[in-house]
Amino acid sequence: MLDIVAVPAFADNYLWLVRDGVSGETAVVDPGDAAPVLAEAHNRGWTIGQVWNTHWHPDHTGGNLAVKYATGATVSGPDGGKIPGIDVVLRDGDEVRLGDHVGRVVEVPGHTLDHIALVFEREKVAFVGDTMFAMGCGRLFEGTPEHMFASLARLAALPEDTRLYCAHEYTLSNARFAAHAEPGNDAIAERLAKIEAMRERGEITVPTTVALERATNPFVRSTDPQHFARLRADKDSFRS
Repeated sequence: MLDIVAVPAFADNYLWLVRDGVSGETAVVDPGDAAPVLAEAHNRGWTIGQVWNTHWHPDHTGGNLAVKYATGATVSGPDGGKIPGIDVVLRDGDEVRLGDHVGRVVEVPGHTLDHIALVFEREKVAFVGDTMFAMGCGRLFEGTPEHMFASLARLAALPEDTRLYCAHEYTLSNARFAAHAEPGNDAIAERLAKIEAMRERGEITVPTTVALERATNPFVRSTDPQHFARLRADKDSFRS
């Protein structure tokens, strides 16, 4: 099994440390800030050997160079021309490896045009960056509704028990919008109540699962790109 540890950063980011328990090989996903991931790895006695970026935004790549300088790690990510320190360009169908664990690269544009997800099928784990959030999805900074609708469909087609590791703690605001978008959805109402209780206790609400998102994420449940676009516009102006 993979050991996966959430490292909070900034206001609401999660940077993910990922370790193969057999070999001890360790990677970090989207290190927007080097200091907390280096400190967490040091405290656990782990040595970071790889950096995996899902897209170029600075809150996901800002710590690349410092991690690379401190550890000699190899930086892998999509070829957008904006990722600091990149050594290996990842494209759809490529692989990343951590010990005996193999992750498949899936292109999921929408939030940015170069966004990727890393899917470990055997482990039923996917690192999805800012494409899909628990009960939500990323804003369309570069892509189109057609891009994001297709990207969410690719992720939602994974086995229902796949755990989705997203990069932000947005679940409470997303859940409130979901209840607004689908007021008759009992699964959303039930999940909103659970999320409110978890956040009151200061608990992390991710990872989520494909099954949960199919049932409670209005963007995943959208019927076509036009429906998705209306939801996204509504969410962009929604005040919870």
